[in-house]
Amino acid sequence: MQTRFRNAACRALPVAVLMALCAPAAANTLNQNVSWTIDRPGTTAKYRMVAYGDSIYAGYNGSISNAARYSAPTVNGEYLAARWNADIETIRRTKSGAVARDVYENKIVAERSYMQAASTRVVTFEMCGNDGLQARTAFKSQTGTCNYAGLEAAVNSCKTYVARSMDYINANAHPNTRLKIISNVYYPGYAADNVQSSCRDAGTGQTVNLRDRFLPALTRMNYWMCEYARQKGFQCADSFAQYMGADYDSNGDGRIDAEALRWVPGESEASYLQRITVTLRGTLRDANTKFVSAQSSYDYIQSDDVHPTYTGGTVSAGLWGGTTGTGAARYSSFSNGRSPIWNQFGHERMGWALSVYNPATP
Repeated sequence: MQTRFRNAACRALPVAVLMALCAPAAANTLNQNVSWTIDRPGTTAKYRMVAYGDSIYAGYNGSISNAARYSAPTVNGEYLAARWNADIETIRRTKSGAVARDVYENKIVAERSYMQAASTRVVTFEMCGNDGLQARTAFKSQTGTCNYAGLEAAVNSCKTYVARSMDYINANAHPNTRLKIISNVYYPGYAADNVQSSCRDAGTGQTVNLRDRFLPALTRMNYWMCEYARQKGFQCADSFAQYMGADYDSNGDGRIDAEALRWVPGESEASYLQRITVTLRGTLRDANTKFVSAQSSYDYIQSDDVHPTYTGGTVSAGLWGGTTGTGAARYSSFSNGRSPIWNQFGHERMGWALSVYNPATP
Protein backbone atom coordinates (compact mmCIF):
# COMPACT_ATOMS: atom_id res chain seq x y z
CA MET A 1 0.00 0.00 0.00
CA GLN A 2 1.01 3.65 0.18
CA THR A 3 4.49 4.16 1.56
CA ARG A 4 6.19 7.04 3.33
CA PHE A 5 9.77 6.63 2.27
CA ARG A 6 10.34 9.67 0.06
CA ASN A 7 11.53 12.13 2.68
CA ALA A 8 13.68 9.55 4.43
CA ALA A 9 15.26 8.52 1.15
CA CYS A 10 16.04 12.08 0.11
CA ARG A 11 17.69 12.84 3.45
CA ALA A 12 19.82 9.72 3.22
CA LEU A 13 21.05 9.93 -0.36
CA PRO A 14 24.11 11.78 -1.67
CA VAL A 15 23.49 14.84 -3.83
CA ALA A 16 24.54 13.00 -6.98
CA VAL A 17 21.48 10.78 -6.94
CA LEU A 18 18.93 13.09 -5.34
CA MET A 19 17.50 14.29 -8.62
CA ALA A 20 17.25 10.78 -10.02
CA LEU A 21 15.45 9.23 -7.06
CA CYS A 22 13.63 12.08 -5.32
CA ALA A 23 11.90 13.83 -8.19
CA PRO A 24 8.11 14.08 -7.78
CA ALA A 25 7.38 11.69 -10.65
CA ALA A 26 9.17 8.87 -8.83
CA ALA A 27 8.42 9.96 -5.32
CA ASN A 28 5.92 7.41 -4.13
CA THR A 29 7.05 3.96 -5.28
CA LEU A 30 9.93 1.72 -4.27
CA ASN A 31 10.87 -1.66 -5.72
CA GLN A 32 11.35 -4.17 -2.92
CA ASN A 33 12.28 -7.59 -4.28
CA VAL A 34 13.28 -10.57 -2.17
CA SER A 35 14.08 -14.21 -2.88
CA TRP A 36 14.07 -16.32 0.27
CA THR A 37 14.26 -20.11 0.29
CA ILE A 38 12.82 -22.16 3.15
CA ASP A 39 15.43 -24.90 3.59
CA ARG A 40 13.81 -28.06 4.87
CA PRO A 41 16.27 -30.67 6.15
CA GLY A 42 16.55 -34.06 4.51
CA THR A 43 15.12 -33.15 1.11
CA THR A 44 16.50 -32.14 -2.27
CA ALA A 45 13.16 -31.28 -3.88
CA LYS A 46 12.68 -27.55 -4.45
CA TYR A 47 9.63 -25.65 -5.65
CA ARG A 48 8.87 -22.00 -6.25
CA MET A 49 6.14 -19.63 -5.11
CA VAL A 50 5.97 -16.22 -6.85
CA ALA A 51 4.26 -13.26 -5.21
CA TYR A 52 3.49 -9.96 -6.97
CA GLY A 53 2.14 -6.89 -5.22
CA ASP A 54 2.69 -3.62 -3.43
CA SER A 55 4.03 -2.86 0.05
CA ILE A 56 1.80 -5.46 1.70
CA TYR A 57 3.48 -8.48 0.15
CA ALA A 58 6.77 -6.55 0.25
CA GLY A 59 6.71 -6.57 4.04
CA TYR A 60 7.18 -2.81 4.14
CA ASN A 61 8.27 -1.48 7.53
CA GLY A 62 9.05 2.19 6.91
CA SER A 63 12.58 1.56 5.61
CA ILE A 64 13.93 2.34 2.15
CA SER A 65 16.46 -0.47 2.38
CA ASN A 66 14.91 -3.45 4.17
CA ALA A 67 11.62 -5.26 4.69
CA ALA A 68 10.17 -8.08 6.76
CA ARG A 69 11.86 -11.42 6.19
CA TYR A 70 8.57 -13.18 6.87
CA SER A 71 5.96 -11.25 4.94
CA ALA A 72 2.80 -13.20 4.11
CA PRO A 73 4.13 -15.05 1.02
CA THR A 74 7.23 -16.28 2.87
CA VAL A 75 5.07 -17.33 5.82
CA ASN A 76 3.06 -19.44 3.39
CA GLY A 77 6.34 -20.81 2.05
CA GLU A 78 6.90 -22.39 5.44
CA TYR A 79 3.50 -24.05 5.33
CA LEU A 80 4.24 -25.35 1.84
CA ALA A 81 7.65 -26.67 2.89
CA ALA A 82 6.09 -28.65 5.72
CA ARG A 83 3.20 -29.96 3.64
CA TRP A 84 5.32 -31.03 0.68
CA ASN A 85 8.49 -31.92 2.62
CA ALA A 86 10.42 -29.76 0.17
CA ASP A 87 12.48 -26.59 -0.02
CA ILE A 88 10.33 -23.63 -1.07
CA GLU A 89 11.79 -20.66 -2.93
CA THR A 90 9.60 -17.63 -2.25
CA ILE A 91 10.04 -14.94 -4.89
CA ARG A 92 8.58 -11.56 -3.90
CA ARG A 93 8.42 -9.09 -6.82
CA THR A 94 6.83 -6.08 -5.19
CA LYS A 95 6.63 -2.33 -5.52
CA SER A 96 5.71 -0.33 -2.45
CA GLY A 97 3.34 2.53 -3.19
CA ALA A 98 2.19 1.02 -6.51
CA VAL A 99 -1.43 1.29 -7.63
CA ALA A 100 -3.09 -1.69 -9.31
CA ARG A 101 -2.10 -0.64 -12.83
CA ASP A 102 1.54 -0.28 -11.78
CA VAL A 103 1.60 -3.73 -10.16
CA TYR A 104 0.04 -5.23 -13.27
CA GLU A 105 2.22 -3.51 -15.87
CA ASN A 106 5.56 -3.29 -14.08
CA LYS A 107 5.51 -6.41 -11.95
CA ILE A 108 3.16 -9.09 -13.25
CA VAL A 109 3.72 -8.39 -16.96
CA ALA A 110 7.25 -6.97 -16.94
CA GLU A 111 8.54 -9.62 -14.52
CA ARG A 112 6.58 -12.59 -15.83
CA SER A 113 9.73 -14.70 -16.22
CA TYR A 114 9.69 -15.48 -12.50
CA MET A 115 6.43 -17.44 -12.81
CA GLN A 116 7.57 -19.20 -15.97
CA ALA A 117 10.18 -21.39 -14.29
CA ALA A 118 9.34 -25.09 -14.37
CA SER A 119 9.64 -25.26 -10.58
CA THR A 120 6.76 -22.79 -10.09
CA ARG A 121 3.86 -24.25 -8.15
CA VAL A 122 2.13 -21.20 -6.61
CA VAL A 123 1.51 -17.72 -8.03
CA THR A 124 -0.13 -15.12 -5.81
CA PHE A 125 -0.76 -11.40 -5.98
CA GLU A 126 -2.38 -8.52 -4.16
CA MET A 127 -3.17 -4.99 -5.34
CA CYS A 128 -5.62 -2.08 -5.05
CA GLY A 129 -4.67 -0.91 -1.56
CA ASN A 130 -2.94 2.17 -2.90
CA ASP A 131 -5.80 2.95 -5.27
CA GLY A 132 -8.03 3.12 -2.21
CA LEU A 133 -5.58 5.03 -0.04
CA GLN A 134 -4.91 7.66 -2.70
CA ALA A 135 -8.63 8.14 -3.31
CA ARG A 136 -9.17 8.44 0.44
CA THR A 137 -6.45 11.07 0.80
CA ALA A 138 -7.88 13.10 -2.08
CA PHE A 139 -11.38 12.92 -0.64
CA LYS A 140 -10.22 13.99 2.81
CA SER A 141 -8.69 17.15 1.30
CA GLN A 142 -11.92 18.24 -0.36
CA THR A 143 -13.79 21.35 0.72
CA GLY A 144 -17.00 22.78 -0.70
CA THR A 145 -19.23 20.20 -2.39
CA CYS A 146 -18.16 16.56 -2.05
CA ASN A 147 -17.08 14.83 -5.25
CA TYR A 148 -17.25 11.04 -5.06
CA ALA A 149 -15.81 10.41 -8.52
CA GLY A 150 -12.34 9.60 -7.19
CA LEU A 151 -13.65 6.76 -5.04
CA GLU A 152 -15.58 5.32 -7.97
CA ALA A 153 -12.52 5.59 -10.21
CA ALA A 154 -10.45 3.66 -7.65
CA VAL A 155 -13.01 0.84 -7.57
CA ASN A 156 -13.15 0.66 -11.36
CA SER A 157 -9.37 0.66 -11.75
CA CYS A 158 -9.10 -2.10 -9.17
CA LYS A 159 -11.64 -4.23 -11.01
CA THR A 160 -9.93 -3.67 -14.36
CA TYR A 161 -6.42 -4.61 -13.28
CA VAL A 162 -7.40 -7.49 -11.02
CA ALA A 163 -9.17 -9.10 -14.00
CA ARG A 164 -6.28 -8.36 -16.35
CA SER A 165 -3.78 -9.74 -13.85
CA MET A 166 -5.66 -13.00 -13.50
CA ASP A 167 -6.00 -13.37 -17.25
CA TYR A 168 -2.30 -12.68 -17.73
CA ILE A 169 -1.21 -15.11 -15.03
CA ASN A 170 -3.49 -17.78 -16.49
CA ALA A 171 -1.88 -17.27 -19.89
CA ASN A 172 1.74 -16.98 -18.74
CA ALA A 173 2.38 -18.94 -15.55
CA HIS A 174 4.16 -22.25 -16.10
CA PRO A 175 1.77 -25.17 -16.68
CA ASN A 176 3.18 -26.81 -13.53
CA THR A 177 1.52 -24.12 -11.41
CA ARG A 178 -0.85 -25.80 -8.96
CA LEU A 179 -2.32 -22.82 -7.12
CA LYS A 180 -3.17 -19.27 -8.20
CA ILE A 181 -4.45 -17.05 -5.42
CA ILE A 182 -5.25 -13.41 -4.68
CA SER A 183 -5.34 -11.79 -1.26
CA ASN A 184 -7.98 -9.09 -0.88
CA VAL A 185 -7.57 -5.90 1.18
CA TYR A 186 -8.30 -5.05 4.80
CA TYR A 187 -9.33 -1.56 5.93
CA PRO A 188 -6.34 0.34 7.40
CA GLY A 189 -7.42 3.29 9.53
CA TYR A 190 -10.92 1.98 10.16
CA ALA A 191 -11.15 3.67 13.56
CA ALA A 192 -9.42 6.89 12.46
CA ASP A 193 -11.87 7.35 9.57
CA ASN A 194 -14.87 7.58 11.88
CA VAL A 195 -14.94 11.38 11.48
CA GLN A 196 -16.80 13.89 9.35
CA SER A 197 -15.60 15.24 6.01
CA SER A 198 -14.58 18.81 5.29
CA CYS A 199 -16.79 18.81 2.20
CA ARG A 200 -20.59 18.75 2.10
CA ASP A 201 -22.88 16.39 0.23
CA ALA A 202 -24.62 18.07 -2.71
CA GLY A 203 -27.97 16.55 -1.82
CA THR A 204 -28.12 17.07 1.94
CA GLY A 205 -25.81 20.01 2.40
CA GLN A 206 -24.25 18.13 5.31
CA THR A 207 -20.79 16.75 5.92
CA VAL A 208 -20.44 13.00 5.52
CA ASN A 209 -18.83 10.35 7.69
CA LEU A 210 -15.60 9.29 5.99
CA ARG A 211 -15.90 5.66 6.97
CA ASP A 212 -19.46 5.51 5.68
CA ARG A 213 -18.12 6.48 2.25
CA PHE A 214 -14.90 4.49 2.22
CA LEU A 215 -16.18 1.15 3.53
CA PRO A 216 -18.61 0.51 0.63
CA ALA A 217 -15.90 1.34 -1.93
CA LEU A 218 -13.42 -1.06 -0.33
CA THR A 219 -16.14 -3.70 0.02
CA ARG A 220 -16.87 -3.53 -3.71
CA MET A 221 -13.16 -3.92 -4.48
CA ASN A 222 -13.02 -7.01 -2.30
CA TYR A 223 -16.13 -8.48 -3.84
CA TRP A 224 -14.69 -8.32 -7.33
CA MET A 225 -11.31 -9.68 -6.27
CA CYS A 226 -13.01 -12.79 -4.95
CA GLU A 227 -15.67 -13.00 -7.67
CA TYR A 228 -13.12 -12.70 -10.47
CA ALA A 229 -11.07 -15.34 -8.66
CA ARG A 230 -14.07 -17.67 -8.79
CA GLN A 231 -14.62 -16.97 -12.47
CA LYS A 232 -10.99 -17.30 -13.53
CA GLY A 233 -9.69 -20.30 -11.61
CA PHE A 234 -8.07 -18.49 -8.69
CA GLN A 235 -8.59 -18.83 -4.95
CA CYS A 236 -9.34 -15.75 -2.81
CA ALA A 237 -7.72 -15.36 0.60
CA ASP A 238 -10.11 -13.09 2.48
CA SER A 239 -7.70 -10.88 4.42
CA PHE A 240 -10.51 -8.41 5.11
CA ALA A 241 -12.41 -11.01 7.13
CA GLN A 242 -9.24 -12.29 8.82
CA TYR A 243 -8.18 -8.81 9.96
CA MET A 244 -11.46 -7.03 10.59
CA GLY A 245 -13.52 -9.63 12.46
CA ALA A 246 -13.00 -11.22 15.86
CA ASP A 247 -12.20 -14.92 16.23
CA TYR A 248 -15.25 -15.45 18.40
CA ASP A 249 -18.99 -14.79 18.13
CA SER A 250 -19.38 -11.22 19.41
CA ASN A 251 -22.98 -10.62 18.32
CA GLY A 252 -24.62 -13.90 19.29
CA ASP A 253 -25.56 -14.94 15.74
CA GLY A 254 -23.98 -18.35 16.20
CA ARG A 255 -21.00 -17.68 13.91
CA ILE A 256 -17.43 -16.60 14.57
CA ASP A 257 -17.22 -13.00 13.34
CA ALA A 258 -14.25 -13.53 11.02
CA GLU A 259 -15.98 -16.49 9.38
CA ALA A 260 -19.29 -14.65 8.99
CA LEU A 261 -17.53 -11.79 7.18
CA ARG A 262 -15.97 -14.00 4.51
CA TRP A 263 -16.98 -13.66 0.88
CA VAL A 264 -19.37 -16.43 -0.17
CA PRO A 265 -18.99 -17.97 -3.65
CA GLY A 266 -21.98 -17.16 -5.83
CA GLU A 267 -23.10 -14.22 -3.69
CA SER A 268 -24.17 -11.10 -5.59
CA GLU A 269 -22.35 -7.81 -5.19
CA ALA A 270 -25.48 -6.23 -3.69
CA SER A 271 -25.85 -9.04 -1.14
CA TYR A 272 -22.19 -8.91 -0.11
CA LEU A 273 -22.30 -5.13 0.18
CA GLN A 274 -25.41 -5.29 2.38
CA ARG A 275 -23.91 -7.98 4.59
CA ILE A 276 -20.58 -6.23 5.18
CA THR A 277 -21.69 -2.59 5.39
CA VAL A 278 -25.05 -3.07 7.15
CA THR A 279 -25.91 -6.49 8.59
CA LEU A 280 -22.48 -7.28 10.09
CA ARG A 281 -21.21 -3.71 10.35
CA GLY A 282 -21.32 -3.88 14.14
CA THR A 283 -18.84 -6.76 14.20
CA LEU A 284 -16.11 -4.88 12.30
CA ARG A 285 -13.10 -3.90 14.38
CA ASP A 286 -9.98 -1.89 13.61
CA ALA A 287 -7.15 -4.34 12.94
CA ASN A 288 -4.97 -2.51 15.47
CA THR A 289 -6.99 -4.54 17.97
CA LYS A 290 -7.60 -7.96 16.45
CA PHE A 291 -9.53 -10.01 19.02
CA VAL A 292 -8.47 -13.65 18.87
CA SER A 293 -10.79 -14.36 21.79
CA ALA A 294 -13.13 -12.35 23.97
CA GLN A 295 -10.23 -11.70 26.35
CA SER A 296 -7.16 -11.44 24.09
CA SER A 297 -6.15 -9.24 21.18
CA TYR A 298 -3.11 -8.52 19.02
CA ASP A 299 -2.06 -5.54 16.94
CA TYR A 300 -2.10 -6.51 13.26
CA ILE A 301 -1.09 -3.04 12.01
CA GLN A 302 2.19 -1.17 12.43
CA SER A 303 2.37 2.32 13.93
CA ASP A 304 1.83 3.87 10.48
CA ASP A 305 -1.77 2.56 10.68
CA VAL A 306 -1.37 0.92 7.25
CA HIS A 307 1.04 -2.01 7.05
CA PRO A 308 0.85 -5.43 8.73
CA THR A 309 2.94 -6.30 11.76
CA TYR A 310 5.54 -9.06 11.48
CA THR A 311 8.15 -11.02 13.39
CA GLY A 312 11.41 -12.73 12.44
CA GLY A 313 13.65 -9.83 11.51
CA THR A 314 14.33 -8.13 8.19
CA VAL A 315 16.15 -8.65 4.89
CA SER A 316 17.61 -6.16 2.43
CA ALA A 317 14.94 -4.84 0.06
CA GLY A 318 14.86 -1.38 -1.46
CA LEU A 319 17.09 1.25 -2.98
CA TRP A 320 20.26 -0.79 -2.63
CA GLY A 321 18.91 -4.07 -3.96
CA GLY A 322 17.16 -7.09 -2.51
CA THR A 323 18.11 -10.23 -0.68
CA THR A 324 18.61 -13.64 -2.20
CA GLY A 325 19.00 -15.97 0.75
CA THR A 326 18.20 -19.25 2.44
CA GLY A 327 17.14 -20.09 5.96
CA ALA A 328 15.93 -23.04 7.97
CA ALA A 329 12.21 -23.34 8.56
CA ARG A 330 11.12 -21.86 11.88
CA TYR A 331 8.79 -24.82 12.46
CA SER A 332 9.19 -28.44 11.41
CA SER A 333 5.47 -29.15 11.54
CA PHE A 334 2.15 -27.44 12.25
CA SER A 335 -0.56 -28.49 14.65
CA ASN A 336 -3.97 -28.31 12.93
CA GLY A 337 -2.32 -26.50 10.03
CA ARG A 338 -1.35 -23.48 12.14
CA SER A 339 1.93 -22.20 13.50
CA PRO A 340 2.15 -21.23 17.20
CA ILE A 341 2.00 -17.55 16.16
CA TRP A 342 -0.48 -17.79 13.28
CA ASN A 343 -2.85 -15.24 14.85
CA GLN A 344 -0.40 -12.91 16.62
CA PHE A 345 0.93 -10.76 13.75
CA GLY A 346 -0.64 -9.34 10.61
CA HIS A 347 1.71 -11.09 8.18
CA GLU A 348 1.47 -14.38 10.04
CA ARG A 349 -2.33 -14.25 9.76
CA MET A 350 -2.27 -13.35 6.06
CA GLY A 351 0.26 -16.08 5.32
CA TRP A 352 -1.92 -18.62 7.10
CA ALA A 353 -4.96 -17.40 5.12
CA LEU A 354 -3.04 -18.18 1.93
CA SER A 355 -1.95 -21.57 3.25
CA VAL A 356 -5.44 -23.02 3.66
CA TYR A 357 -5.62 -23.32 -0.13
CA ASN A 358 -2.28 -25.10 -0.55
CA PRO A 359 -2.62 -28.34 -2.55
CA ALA A 360 -1.71 -31.57 -0.82
CA THR A 361 1.07 -32.39 -3.28
CA PRO A 362 3.33 -30.34 -5.55
